[in-house]
Amino acid sequence: MEILEVTLVNVLLRCPLKSIARFRSDFRDLYISFNSSSSVSWSIIQTNPHKLALEIVGHHGCERWGLSRSPGSLVSFFAETTITKLNVLACTDGLVTICAESSDGSPMYYIGNPLLQEWFRLPQPPFRNFERLRKNERFSESGLVTKMENGVVVSYKVVWLLTHEGKVLFMIYSSDAEMWESRIVTCPHTALLSSQDKSIALNGFLHWLSNLTSSIITYDCYRGHTGVDDECHIVPFPGAGKDDEIRRFRKTITTSEGSIVYFNEFCENGNRTLRVWRLVKYSDDPQAWQLFWDVSLASLIQLIGIDYFPVVMHPLKSEIIYLWSRSNKGLILFNLRTKVFSLHKETEDVRKCMDGCVLSFNWCSEYMESIYKYFLSSVQTDPNLLHFSQYVLPRWLHHFPGPKPT
Repeated sequence: MEILEVTLVNVLLRCPLKSIARFRSDFRDLYISFNSSSSVSWSIIQTNPHKLALEIVGHHGCERWGLSRSPGSLVSFFAETTITKLNVLACTDGLVTICAESSDGSPMYYIGNPLLQEWFRLPQPPFRNFERLRKNERFSESGLVTKMENGVVVSYKVVWLLTHEGKVLFMIYSSDAEMWESRIVTCPHTALLSSQDKSIALNGFLHWLSNLTSSIITYDCYRGHTGVDDECHIVPFPGAGKDDEIRRFRKTITTSEGSIVYFNEFCENGNRTLRVWRLVKYSDDPQAWQLFWDVSLASLIQLIGIDYFPVVMHPLKSEIIYLWSRSNKGLILFNLRTKVFSLHKETEDVRKCMDGCVLSFNWCSEYMESIYKYFLSSVQTDPNLLHFSQYVLPRWLHHFPGPKPT
């Protein structure tokens, strides 16, 4: 390259992604390799969409994206007809699925890229008695998985399901085939799955909490129905038995650094520790989970107290955990490596946190207060539910894959 061109490239490499995201793919690869920062815009999403706000905690103003607003606040939508209700169903790798209810009560389903305001209306599944199916208490429309190549979403699958005893009817719309398909999948732990049960998507897999055993249910949406993997996997949580007797909170999962993560607090001989595992194998053997943090909480408890419960891990920094402090009415960011923590309150002025992003809150305190009893291990009467998910912007601002936006 000539000197002028080299200088121009070096300048562009230091620009926020939103300013140069429409450049050609060879520059995209150069930008991604140069900008390896884990400071990205992302949101903590609550999974009860009919209550309060969708995004309860937002991260913006990061090095990579340079957004002046949090990602969740950018989810705006324009429908071609009057709508009376709007429900965000799933958020995965920068894509969002939405159900808009028209004035006559009929649903309209869309998938889109909120940042580019590209939306595609999904065709109604060609299944008999679909309207009756979607009103069944065991029907779920909250599945969305993607296929990534070099940090870019190249395809997606919208996944709906209806559970039966030992079986699951999967209804899947693929951006590659541009049509719906149905699958009957063997899954012995689906007896108590309902429309309330949300999933976490990662690497083409969907993950649910089991209501029958101390385990998670997983399904590979990209390999299934090929004769190779046409059944759900049941993966037991680590630390069964003795560890269950000393753990503090109900079991839940989140994602961090490209892995499904489980963390909990344990109290033994008066010592409180936080242990974090990552899922490394989709099987029921003891090697499925890898313990990678076992940290004393003494320094945190000394200053904050013990009236807190787990929220999520940072999606790109597995040493940062998010906890909610009820006594302090704030979000705790705790670095497991350095044991440094910070407390962020909803009532305070907006300020930057550990990853260099600006934190913003939206009805966070009200939501946390409404769900905290769920996490107490002594309260086990309710079904196992996922109360949080993460909406993380991708490494590159890609155009909508598959059919052209409407």
